[in-house]
Amino acid sequence: MRFLNELREGEMIKETYLCKQLQTLKTKAGKSYYSMLLQDKTGTMDAKVWDLGAGIDHFETMDYIHIEGQVTSFQGTLQLNIKRVRRSQEGEYNPADFMPTTTKNVEEMYKELLSYIAKIKEPHVKALVNSFFVDDKEFIKKFKNHSAAKSVHHGFIGGLLEHTLGIVRLCNYMCDNYPILQRDLLVTSALFHDLGKLEEISPFPENDYTDEGNLLGHIFIGTAKVNERIKTIPGFPPKMANEIMHCILAHHGELEYGSPKKPALAEALALSMIDNLDAKMQTMTELLSGADDKTDWLGFQRLFDSNIRRTSEY
Repeated sequence: MRFLNELREGEMIKETYLCKQLQTLKTKAGKSYYSMLLQDKTGTMDAKVWDLGAGIDHFETMDYIHIEGQVTSFQGTLQLNIKRVRRSQEGEYNPADFMPTTTKNVEEMYKELLSYIAKIKEPHVKALVNSFFVDDKEFIKKFKNHSAAKSVHHGFIGGLLEHTLGIVRLCNYMCDNYPILQRDLLVTSALFHDLGKLEEISPFPENDYTDEGNLLGHIFIGTAKVNERIKTIPGFPPKMANEIMHCILAHHGELEYGSPKKPALAEALALSMIDNLDAKMQTMTELLSGADDKTDWLGFQRLFDSNIRRTSEY
């Protein structure tokens, strides 16, 4: 199988991919065409079917499809120009080839996450964190395999764990360098900040927003789940409970970015900045790895509000 990250501009391709998204759009001249997002375990790629005539069979979102076409480049990003397409038959593909997965070792990442949890000192907070990450086997299994996003960053199996661990590492570093930060509060909030994504986003292969996710969002969902669990721990300090929940509620930093509250605590401010940093750096990593390696300028990228360029090699 030719995986998406192996494709190069100009190549002719005959291969099966998962149709993650499908839209019927119109050109400026009024001609209908398909705009698609194809997926395999290495990531996703934009695809277009400009001519909806002969050779284009019926298919739908989440179908495995066999395509024939050419790899092109648009604004520095590879794209598939599809000439023929049909639904793939059972036996023509292995579903495991189409689930994007972290390149890191899941068990090693989780072991490292537990090492930070073991350092939490406040007994009520420790009990709260352990109730999720140590004692709840169903939660642990789901957490290890879930993605952190639909498409923007860490949108792969193990992505939520990888993102959370990255945040916890940076929070621990911040505590070493800024004594005003309360380590137990910041690390705990980092562990919980994206907890709601377990319900906001469905598992693979769909990896799409659920009804609960669309209606409530992961910030509210996660805060509510943590609050429910806090109520099961006798004598949990109310101020600590409010501060943990505030950090979760404020971790997007700004109201326009989905946070119900702006950071009012030093720990909430630190968490929002670290979450933004990790998300942006992972997005940049995925952008650079998915672009043609012969292209320096990758074109305007909306998330960064900038025309992005590869760093020169010295």
